[in-house]
Amino acid sequence: MTLEERIRDAFARMEITLPESAIARYASYLLLLEKWNRVHNLTAVRETERMVVMHLLDSLSLLPHIEGARSLLDVGSGGGLPGIPIALARPEMRVTLLDSSSKKTTFLEQARTELALGNVEVVCARVEQWRPERTFDVVVSRAFADLGEFVEQSHHLVAPAGRMLAMKGVYPFEEIARVPATHRVAQVAELRVPELDAKRHLVFVERAG
Repeated sequence: MTLEERIRDAFARMEITLPESAIARYASYLLLLEKWNRVHNLTAVRETERMVVMHLLDSLSLLPHIEGARSLLDVGSGGGLPGIPIALARPEMRVTLLDSSSKKTTFLEQARTELALGNVEVVCARVEQWRPERTFDVVVSRAFADLGEFVEQSHHLVAPAGRMLAMKGVYPFEEIARVPATHRVAQVAELRVPELDAKRHLVFVERAG
């Protein structure tokens, strides 16, 4: 089975319908990630076969929860997760990939260019110091920090009617208890990722009051 066939099959299991051109771009992204990972250690997952589930499907499990959003900020994007998979699936959405590592943002710029991602912007900056002209409908983190730290450092980037989403593994009881009093956890949804034998949860954080 080719990588494109593997991706197509995995998307079908998750009931994700995308054009063939998108499948090819997802394959190109994983091959590029694998290539750069040999030198720059962007992800602990080394094989493209495992990346299909652990990176693509895991990232795309967000899609039902960001319907209607026009802009998304991926904090601590690293190898572009979940931002690049989302940008490929939602070309109408403005996606910003933020990371403080120049090594990682160099890769992200390369991926943006090679995949022709016109809806993606790459920023190299510390999240707590970054002050863009526009805020975001959704601010998401996948493997950035403890939930409390994520809220404290990123809350200024959320639009007035926007929200923060943190992707976590097992239900994060202790992290939820450390969310600053300025914010509250509105919901914790269990994410179902086909073929992934691990617990996944999505924490929705909003301004208190």
